[in-house]
Amino acid sequence: MAQASGPDQLSGSVERITYYNSENGYTVLRLNPDKKGMLPFKYASGRDALITVVGNLPELQPGEWLKLSGKWLNHPKHGRQFTAEKCQQTMPANVEGIKRYLGSGMIRGVGKVMAGRIVDMFGEETLDVIEQHPEKLASVIGIGKKRVVGIQKAWDEQRSIKEVMIFLQSHGVTTGLATKIYKKYGDDALQVVQQTPYKMVADIHGIGFKSADKIAQALGLKVDDPGRIEAGIAYTLNNMSQQGHVYVPQSELEPKASEILGIAEDKVSYIIETLEGDDLIKRETLTDDKNKLGKVGLEVAEPETAVYLTPLYYSEVGVTNRIRTLVEHPTSRVRAGRGVSVPSVNTPGSILSQEQQRAVAIALENKVSVLTGGPGTGKTTTLRAVLDGLDARKKTCALASPTGRAAKRLAEATGREAKTIHRLLEFKPGEGFKRNEENPIDADMVIIDEASMLDVVLANTLLKAIDINSHVLFVGDVDQLPSVGAGDVLRDLIRSEVPAIIRLTQIFRQAQDSLIIQNAHLINQGKMPLTPPEAQDFFMFVKEEPEELADLIVDLSKRRIPAKFNIDPFADMQILCPMYNGAVGVTNLNKLMQQGLNPPGRGKGEKVLGGRTFRQGDKVMQIVNNYDKNVFNGDIGRVTGVDTVQQLMTVNMDGNPVVYDFLEADELVHAYAVSVHKSQGSEYPVVLIPVVTQHYMMLQRNLLYTAVTRAKRVVILAGTRRALSMAIKNNKQSQRHTALDWRLKS
Repeated sequence: MAQASGPDQLSGSVERITYYNSENGYTVLRLNPDKKGMLPFKYASGRDALITVVGNLPELQPGEWLKLSGKWLNHPKHGRQFTAEKCQQTMPANVEGIKRYLGSGMIRGVGKVMAGRIVDMFGEETLDVIEQHPEKLASVIGIGKKRVVGIQKAWDEQRSIKEVMIFLQSHGVTTGLATKIYKKYGDDALQVVQQTPYKMVADIHGIGFKSADKIAQALGLKVDDPGRIEAGIAYTLNNMSQQGHVYVPQSELEPKASEILGIAEDKVSYIIETLEGDDLIKRETLTDDKNKLGKVGLEVAEPETAVYLTPLYYSEVGVTNRIRTLVEHPTSRVRAGRGVSVPSVNTPGSILSQEQQRAVAIALENKVSVLTGGPGTGKTTTLRAVLDGLDARKKTCALASPTGRAAKRLAEATGREAKTIHRLLEFKPGEGFKRNEENPIDADMVIIDEASMLDVVLANTLLKAIDINSHVLFVGDVDQLPSVGAGDVLRDLIRSEVPAIIRLTQIFRQAQDSLIIQNAHLINQGKMPLTPPEAQDFFMFVKEEPEELADLIVDLSKRRIPAKFNIDPFADMQILCPMYNGAVGVTNLNKLMQQGLNPPGRGKGEKVLGGRTFRQGDKVMQIVNNYDKNVFNGDIGRVTGVDTVQQLMTVNMDGNPVVYDFLEADELVHAYAVSVHKSQGSEYPVVLIPVVTQHYMMLQRNLLYTAVTRAKRVVILAGTRRALSMAIKNNKQSQRHTALDWRLKS
């Protein structure tokens, strides 16, 4: 690009946002200028009068009034445009601008129609009326006293937020996050940001260490300030826990934290000791004589020092103690006494194999047991037989799964009531879990399905609430991906051999007729799946170029799959991706699928939030636990309403309408395509899996196996056989730093 002129000033109202990147604020917008005389060339009237503005800007809305300083440039492709270097959000200067500003959705409770009525009555004095004499608004048709109070409150809130905005935006914080900071801390927002910026990391979803650190350093905090180092160590530990690690070896933690903080390792070592003294972290020496340390197949010569976040340490120790106590406690609510033989139990309509009968006996005889096995090996039939065995003894059972979808599947499979673990433990926002050691679950046996999803914190909370005389049975496929949260509970329980373990291996005849089940086992054995021409439930479409493959996936999802299998592409089909990035990653496919399945239309409400367009009819997923709304990470729903006046979005989550403030939209992502990790515990009639070499970092056998086993009726692979082969050959599972099996063996 060639420079057209020197620094210049430009002001006007935002006509539309063409592009916005929520990560860095890079924006492309069209501006309606207010003073054409200031421009270095003459513009035509109408749409041609709009100016393209680019630059790193706060999150803006159409109708907002801006004062910009920057440079005019000639772009070789897009022509003349203004590159903004500074941006000031101001009040509009004319009637039309005021009308657009008020109607832009900036003030909750005022939409385009009401904004027009207000401005028609008060003209250029409108903003002064709202600011100084809001009671006059009651004279506008449709505005009562209650609405006047609401508008005044929203206006005062916006004015207070603007003060915070000016400060935060000067330090690179987006408008969305600045607003959340104000919502969290109110009038104390500036004080918190200036005095304890790292507090925001723990308090506000969406603000990480790097954002807080940028503000702190801009305010003059020294790089070796102890508070900054403490926050950096905590960030490193939290980041590792989000990758599944329960602890971090100190030899690994120190260089990682040192790199993030940009300081010497010895300063990190000193602060680690301080944090331990304040009980914010725990350290423990893990010895290698219990076959714990090191990656699988490697020998470790020396013990290592494990560094835990305190809650994770107590969770791992808590799970260990409770498992051992349950196993060793002599009395049982299910069996009469040790060594009592259990007769064969057969569920009506099914003859159990010897393997399954043994599994039933183990569950009824042992206080803690694990039932694992791949698809088609009869885990559900075995589980039903366990329930029948309990009924025969007139014993009670509580069934639960980590997610709502998994609990629903469990209830359908067993014909019994099943709950999420949170509901089983009677969780209430602000109060915590009602079921605990003092008030245990009243059941003779507790059965936890999809136990591979169980992280160490939830496992600890659950086990504390199980009566010391009750039995607990963990059911899950250990070959699937481990939990999203920290820990590898199911695998560690099996490796420890402290609970009674039964692994079902026999594939039943009915399951052998399913190519999905056959191929899942082939993949798990490191073999290529079968895709014969006559296949009815397992297909592969080969396409080399990722961009062409993306177009094919949209066509398959929109037209060909629904037509062939008579399904609803929203409710019955799910695209599962190994990665977020790339042409066939989660992010790009969601954009393409939204265009293909839910394009803009008359009467469809929509709103751009955080650089993403949420539209009525969109398929979305909750990505954090929100106990107040009773929605949890992984829940999927459909957007049923977008209210730009009240700044609210309604999502139907399994028949329950959930209302989100626009500021809470970062808890949602589009879900036409989701990551394989996010699909755990769910089943879909049809699953479509892109498999391309560009995703080589995530092409792992257990990831592909997990994706395939999410399908009930049909699996469709799309990509290249080379990428498929790469995934199947790569059986190097990422090893998590956990010590649960070591503790149990000890």
